Amino acid sequence: MKLSTIIERGRFSSPAAAPQALAWNGDKLWMGSRDLRRIYGIDPRKWEVLEEKESPGIPWAAVATNGTLCFTIGEGPNDDRYIRRFGSDVGFSEADKIACPEFTGSYLSYDGDSLYLSQWYKHRILKLDANGNIIRVIDVGAEVSGHAFVERMIYVLRGTEQNGESWTIARLDPREEKPEVKDIAVVPFACRSLTFDGANFWSNHRAANEIVSFALPRSP
Repeated sequence: MKLSTIIERGRFSSPAAAPQALAWNGDKLWMGSRDLRRIYGIDPRKWEVLEEKESPGIPWAAVATNGTLCFTIGEGPNDDRYIRRFGSDVGFSEADKIACPEFTGSYLSYDGDSLYLSQWYKHRILKLDANGNIIRVIDVGAEVSGHAFVERMIYVLRGTEQNGESWTIARLDPREEKPEVKDIAVVPFACRSLTFDGANFWSNHRAANEIVSFALPRSP
């Protein structure tokens, strides 16, 4: 059965080059620029930058966690990956900085209690404890370019960067012992990061310096 394509709700010019990290938090959309190593709090209605902060490294991914944000940051000459908390009033925290397993990992999601970190080349999502230890491994079966929790389900962007980039958005139920990953729709651009605002999904079309809002096609 041929998959339908996502329904784009809007495309917006990124406030900075190479939009990479993306997270919805309250009434703001947060974006991190891979190349400029800065993060931006955006008013999505007026499409205005409300906050701008320097990042301690490359902001590869972000997720909202109970009022604050967590970022995956690539630091040092080897781009070692760490998870750092961020608050507008205090900036990036050094005290509770967590090393990613094997210093690798990128995209983040949050189930209300635990962080989930994906590893691109290992085609998997890891559930982490508070210290960054692996609690569980979920095989996704392809490269992962973003994931987000919606109503206790994980929605994941999966595919391949090779041969012109080919991506779908899929869904899995983490409550299953061995979750079945079901593709829902084709994502027709080189997507990076996934977040949900309560009504629509958002992702970056990094190569075009655009941020895209979209919905899923209705089931037949």
